[in-house]
Amino acid sequence: MAKILTITLNPAIDITLQLDTLRVGEVNRQQAAQSHAAGKGLNVAQVLKDLGHELIVSGFLGEANRQVFEHHFQDQHFDNQFVYVAGETRQNIKIAEQSGRMTDINGKGFWVDAAAKQQLQDKLQSVLGQVDVIVVAGSLPQGFSPDELQQLIEWLQQQGKKVAVDTSGAALHAAISANPWLIKPNTDELAETYQRAAESVEQQQQLFNALPNMKIEHIVVSMGEHGVNWLRPEHPLHASAPRVQVQSTVGAGDSLVAGMIHGLVNQTSAEETLKTATAIASHAVTQIGFHVPNLDVIEDLKQQIVINPLS
Repeated sequence: MAKILTITLNPAIDITLQLDTLRVGEVNRQQAAQSHAAGKGLNVAQVLKDLGHELIVSGFLGEANRQVFEHHFQDQHFDNQFVYVAGETRQNIKIAEQSGRMTDINGKGFWVDAAAKQQLQDKLQSVLGQVDVIVVAGSLPQGFSPDELQQLIEWLQQQGKKVAVDTSGAALHAAISANPWLIKPNTDELAETYQRAAESVEQQQQLFNALPNMKIEHIVVSMGEHGVNWLRPEHPLHASAPRVQVQSTVGAGDSLVAGMIHGLVNQTSAEETLKTATAIASHAVTQIGFHVPNLDVIEDLKQQIVINPLS
């Protein structure tokens, strides 16, 4: 198995409330509640750990409520290389209804100054020699610009590392400009970022073909119930989505990223990599949370997934 570094620049404490139906403007009574250390990079790390990989985790954390994260890192045996900044790590409220609908209320996060950014680069420099792949995932904290994200990705690649990125909005635009090894946007994120339709494979291919100096090796486009498109220079593929009962979509995209990296670093076939990653992501939506408790359930889901070539 591989040693992987995940970078979460703007983590969160996710508080998930389960309701029958959200009634806006009325008193709602929760059926259950969960709270855990989160952020897209940390979610990817969790799934990769479940799949047997060794993880180094880094990024920024608020000094004031660091304990919940440090407990999580210790419990999961993550190598903690986070930089601590003044203030609190944000809290995200997620309201999960029985229908599968999810309502998110996300916090803004702390402010990151120049000294913290330099500390992060120093910490990353000290561990880069140990890792096979780097994942940069999630939103940007206040004080960290999309241009700085592009510079970070380019710097990591100059160190000879494969970088996978999962973000959105202006950060996604900047990340794509850096030509990372792998990106995982969904159709809504592509449409929002480039102001053009990205529902069909033709639209997706046209979008990326129109970008200057495109050199991204693996473009993985998640499309919810319509499956996953893996656009790559040779033999692009589509995976159908299995029919599952949706409980929560939180962590599904992160699970897909983790599954793709798992297959690529293990050098499994393209078809097997995509099928397994799609199954892991599909399993994530059946639960509150996104652990991979055992691979039997993943194998069962794989039987429902069809892989076809994309023209």
